[in-house]
Amino acid sequence: MDLQTKINLAACDRDLRLDFARGLAIWFLFLDHIPHNAVSLLTMRNFGFSGATDLFVFAAGYAAAMFYGKMMLERGLVVTATRVFKRVWQLYAAYVVLFVIYVDTIGYVAAQYAAPEILGEFNVSGIIDHPVRILIHGLLLQAKPLNLDVLQLFIALMALFPLALWGMFRWPNLTMIASIALYAAARVFDWNLASFPDGRWYFNPFCWQLLFVLGAWCAMVGARLARPASNFPLLRIAALVYLLFALIITIAGKNPELASLLPDWLIGTFLPNDKENLAPYRVLHLLALAFLFTRVVPNNAHGFGWKVLQPVLICGEEWLAAFCAGVFLSFAGHLLLITGPNSLAMQVLVSAAGLSIMTGVAYYVSWSRRQDY
Repeated sequence: MDLQTKINLAACDRDLRLDFARGLAIWFLFLDHIPHNAVSLLTMRNFGFSGATDLFVFAAGYAAAMFYGKMMLERGLVVTATRVFKRVWQLYAAYVVLFVIYVDTIGYVAAQYAAPEILGEFNVSGIIDHPVRILIHGLLLQAKPLNLDVLQLFIALMALFPLALWGMFRWPNLTMIASIALYAAARVFDWNLASFPDGRWYFNPFCWQLLFVLGAWCAMVGARLARPASNFPLLRIAALVYLLFALIITIAGKNPELASLLPDWLIGTFLPNDKENLAPYRVLHLLALAFLFTRVVPNNAHGFGWKVLQPVLICGEEWLAAFCAGVFLSFAGHLLLITGPNSLAMQVLVSAAGLSIMTGVAYYVSWSRRQDY
């Protein structure tokens, strides 16, 4: 095993920046999942190529490498793999409960309001005619009800994580190269998993594994490279320039006047943004953000003690509970906006109420967990 990797893991403490990143990603996902919500204009997908899912997957890979990497140092691969699979089972159980209740709720609302278009909008159009078939494919992670795709992706990534972790311990750079090769092959040969009743996974796991493995690689190897690299002004300037470029292109995609000032070939290269297969410019954008963020914000930054940031941090710490609550709350918020006054004030109220409830759920789960010790 690589000695420097051992040293890096042994020196790792809990990184509050990870909780902050995951909490922010969960909040952004909730806001983005409410259609026609003006508050979602504040989420990161509106300011560059990458979005909340990119941030969550990268941070999750980093956190998983820190947690399970230390466990592997202390208890070995076999025990660590069993703990990873235990976590996968917990994630899968949460997904199954969420899937069954969520799909049933959508079907009930569609029937009550005589609005069958909701079924198509949330990708559960066969639930009334073929409920058993939908349920079976849902259990196999082949159904794709709207807003559950992030959890499906994470289950798939975690299920294969023991293999990636084992490779990271022995040949970290070679494992990273293998991940890049799989990503490139999936894009070139159009590999993806099929979904039911048609189509493919919204987040191609063969491509999105790159961000997860990249997060793990940064935790175990890349951190020691990033620190000296951040001292080079040219790298910081290049990252800032790229973020500014991504901002301009993203705004141009929604502003025809700005788009008319840019060459068509330039707009066509980056828009529409390839989310399914994780376009390379999305990865580069997230890396530029992470590079500058870790340069400006140290792990022990005083700001993480501010009370105003505690709701974000607790949602990052208890991300699964916050995410599950957010799925239902985004559906409820969407329902409120299409059946009631869809004003700016109502959109702000729905968004604020949803974030507050998500945070309350996270605080309760955290409190309940502490009572077991």
